[in-house]
Amino acid sequence: MKLTKEELAAWLARDNFDEIYAQADAVRRESVGDVVHIRALLEFSNHCKRLCRYCGLNAANQSVARFRMDPRDMVETAREAWEAGYKTIVLQSGEDGWYTADVLGEVVKQIKKTGMKITLSCGELPESVYRYWKDCGADRYLLKHETSDPMLYAKLHPDGTLEQRIACLKTLKRLGFETGGGFMIGLPGQTLDTIAGDLLLLREIGCDMAGVGPFISHPDTPLRDTPSGSTELTKRAVALARLLLPKANLPATTALGVLNSAQKQGVFSCGANVIMRKVTPNRLKKLYQIYPASFSEADIRAGRQETEAEIRALNRTPV
Repeated sequence: MKLTKEELAAWLARDNFDEIYAQADAVRRESVGDVVHIRALLEFSNHCKRLCRYCGLNAANQSVARFRMDPRDMVETAREAWEAGYKTIVLQSGEDGWYTADVLGEVVKQIKKTGMKITLSCGELPESVYRYWKDCGADRYLLKHETSDPMLYAKLHPDGTLEQRIACLKTLKRLGFETGGGFMIGLPGQTLDTIAGDLLLLREIGCDMAGVGPFISHPDTPLRDTPSGSTELTKRAVALARLLLPKANLPATTALGVLNSAQKQGVFSCGANVIMRKVTPNRLKKLYQIYPASFSEADIRAGRQETEAEIRALNRTPV
């Protein structure tokens, strides 16, 4: 669907969005079917060199207890996830230079032996590193742009630029990764025009995945007193993302469930078709907090079964 920035902003401002939700759900059903893809999410390091003002893992936060998983434990956890039924694993961390290209590449090679699809989410890196990980077997890369407004991006990321972030995304796409972008709803200074620009940037890059979730403030960041983003506006952005990117994988983000569990389920009726389930070891889950959140202590297999039951309750098929 070809929509302009002005049209998208006007749609986001509508009093009643039911018609658009129904349209997005119909496009979802026609383009990607009635299945919900369950991804295993392994958060393997909360060390990060970046100073992103909204993130609880930022390098200036002295309150967080830092951890790094041993690469052998990462591989073993992935194998447990495979045995529990997961076919895709997302390996996520802060920007942590301890995991060199070779170290993480070997992890990818070992996990790939199971047959799993592998998504990496480790931040901005040189093209040579991305290419090497692609050669090792990585299939997808997730790198959210967070906001398409250059001035707002600069305020939130004192050690980065929107230009560099977009360049990385375009490099990943060119290298053949299934490329994931995304942004937050409710950032201070964000407008409906900003969100419209975010949506168009997803289309410009040609994102194969797009995570859209509400901003949630973390008490140990400069944005600690900023109100959380709107769950309704988040759902609207997901629906419009589905219309712009009919075949993309659009997750029901964890952040949406933190603010309103019912809304996390409801987003599946307006375009979403993916959900992530943490397989991070329980002792580490509470330490990986980009924003405050509770977590389940169910083991990997039980957690998978819980998620499958939730999806079937929505009359959708878990895969």
